[in-house]
Amino acid sequence: MQEKKVGEIIAEAREKAGLSQRQLAKIANISNAQLSKIESGEIEIPNPKMLRKICDHIDANYQDLMYMIGLGMEVSPLNPFIKNYYSKLNKEELYEARLNVLGSINNSEKLVESCKENLNKENITEKEKELLLHTIEDTEYQINTSREIIKLIESIEIKERNKNAKN
Repeated sequence: MQEKKVGEIIAEAREKAGLSQRQLAKIANISNAQLSKIESGEIEIPNPKMLRKICDHIDANYQDLMYMIGLGMEVSPLNPFIKNYYSKLNKEELYEARLNVLGSINNSEKLVESCKENLNKENITEKEKELLLHTIEDTEYQINTSREIIKLIESIEIKERNKNAKN
């Protein structure tokens, strides 16, 4: 059985929610043409922000769809471009990259902590709460990706050490 494409899942979830393409496009604040192209498969990899807007209004999990288009951790922890990029770095560049990625993780963790603190404020609106939750989710995804990059850097360094030990 062939796997469903993102557009098919969105179309099915939209229909299940009893929405027309125009209705979903309007409430998701995207153009009907964009939604039509996503559902038909003409746009195979939708913009993540657009995808989130759509998922917010139908029963389709944003992270699952991100995985399906190759931007999520389960299907493809790191895309081939990232793997290729880091594999070409020399020892000093890998060290610098590790520091940068660790700094990014640290900053992202502080952002998540701050967003979680703001969620507990009493005067927060529903829109602000929604934005904070999206920021937390997206930032946690970035943290996970950065951790995968650290693992990749470590594996490259180990291979390099083993290669040098043999010589």
